[in-house]
Amino acid sequence: MDTSDDSKSYNPQITPLIQYTTELSTSSITPLQKELAEATYAGATMPEMIGAPEVLEMGKLMIALNQSKKVLDIGTFTGASALAWTSALPKDGEVISMDIDHIQLETVGLPVINKAPELKAKIDFRLGSAIDTLNSLIANGEAGSFGFAFIDADKANYPNYYELCVQLLCPGGIIMVDNALWDGSVVEPVYDCSKAIDKLNRIASADDRVHNTLINIGDGVHLIVKKH
Repeated sequence: MDTSDDSKSYNPQITPLIQYTTELSTSSITPLQKELAEATYAGATMPEMIGAPEVLEMGKLMIALNQSKKVLDIGTFTGASALAWTSALPKDGEVISMDIDHIQLETVGLPVINKAPELKAKIDFRLGSAIDTLNSLIANGEAGSFGFAFIDADKANYPNYYELCVQLLCPGGIIMVDNALWDGSVVEPVYDCSKAIDKLNRIASADDRVHNTLINIGDGVHLIVKKH
């Protein structure tokens, strides 16, 4: 597992190779995304929790690839990932973004996101347990209707989030799991965090309902596609 943030493109000590690949992979970042990233780095508590820009751009590419209209965003933080997804969605698209705490969203994220009401209108920010929210979507008959899911929240629940997302995805739907090669020592006990991430990686690798590939980008992305 990765034991530092050196692999993330916003780290000042990044290698020339990461700098090069990031520069050529993030040309479609919108001005509002840049503004929110800068606000996060300047004003958020633990700003390193934001998704690396190259990871968010990869997610936007996946949304464009399978023409998703409904997106699950597990882990809101300042809303940077939700903003990225909604910028890639059509006018009738929807992002359901989940977190147990909206302090960073309200103090850092919304002052930026509110500048684009047409984008904010596509985001449903839900406060509370993501597991409860995902289960409620299944109970409401929305299984098989989402095209994309991004998992970037508490690592202990990664395997649980994964299972519920597979149920909610349509055939050809894509899950991106962030921090898939990360030990989590900054915010969670190293052993417990690594154990949960490894468990999710192994579950996805052995799951005959999906195709998967584990990618060394940022601090690891597990890209998972639900089979048709």
